[in-house]
Amino acid sequence: MNSSKEDFCNTPWILQRADPYVYRHTDRTYYFTASVPAYDRIILRRSQTLTGLADAEETTIWKKHESGHMGNHIWAPELHFLEGKWYIYFAAGDAEDKWAIRPYVLECADADPVTGTWTEKGKMGCAEEDEFSFRSFSLDATVFENHGEHYYVWAEKVGVGKMISNLYIARMESPCKLATVQVLLTTPDYDWERVDFWVNEGPAVIKRNGRIFLTYSASGTGACYCMGMLTADENADLLDPASWKKERYPVLKSDPSLGIYGPGHNSFTVDEEGNDICVYHARQEAVIEGDPLYNPNRHAMLMKLEWEEDGRPVFRYR
Repeated sequence: MNSSKEDFCNTPWILQRADPYVYRHTDRTYYFTASVPAYDRIILRRSQTLTGLADAEETTIWKKHESGHMGNHIWAPELHFLEGKWYIYFAAGDAEDKWAIRPYVLECADADPVTGTWTEKGKMGCAEEDEFSFRSFSLDATVFENHGEHYYVWAEKVGVGKMISNLYIARMESPCKLATVQVLLTTPDYDWERVDFWVNEGPAVIKRNGRIFLTYSASGTGACYCMGMLTADENADLLDPASWKKERYPVLKSDPSLGIYGPGHNSFTVDEEGNDICVYHARQEAVIEGDPLYNPNRHAMLMKLEWEEDGRPVFRYR
């Protein structure tokens, strides 16, 4: 297929694949994973080009358990290469309780993550003195590196009565365990983060111009879904909440004139020319029958990022 990025930009690129994650390895191979509508497995695609992922063969590398942990609601996998091994971070519920969502880890020591053997490493480990992390509904973990340290960012629900999904950060001790106690990064402060549900989730990180930009998704999973952003200096203490500045308004939201609804849960990559690309999911219908969570029509899309003179990213459909 010879389609260009422009052919795919802000139109369905990979159908019915929510929470899309693209990783470009050191050998320039692209890998794609995402939530599948059945929420029952983890898939990988690979290609030598970004657009080639659309037609790439899809391989199931792991399936849910028939009972117990990791038995339901397999959500938002991400592929990372750390300390010479492959890791997939994902969320899963129990077979007997699909809402008992917790973060889990798979590991592959083989060179090829598509054909290699994946080993279950269990639930992500928190720091010994951490009394809070992963005790409740926890999902959407991402990992990023800064100055030789790796950080883990995830969403977790807290509250008495109404549950609220916040974003937390911790430094990592190893690919499967955190070294520090969780730090609250952001809670749903604004009206656009509180539609249907009070939600901050789906973090993604891009580093440019001496700063770290952390996008996240807010509100329910229908047309109200949108993206916010936090910014920190790369030399700041990233475990200090004061190091992060939160945008007052969403950086990406629905555009009915283009038929794009509920954009969010993005990741970042670069194309073959080195241009920064935002990979996100969105719908093409404003009204969804039934529960939006179980509607399969969240499609992976591509957006070429622009950059302001002051070094900030611009998320623009046109």
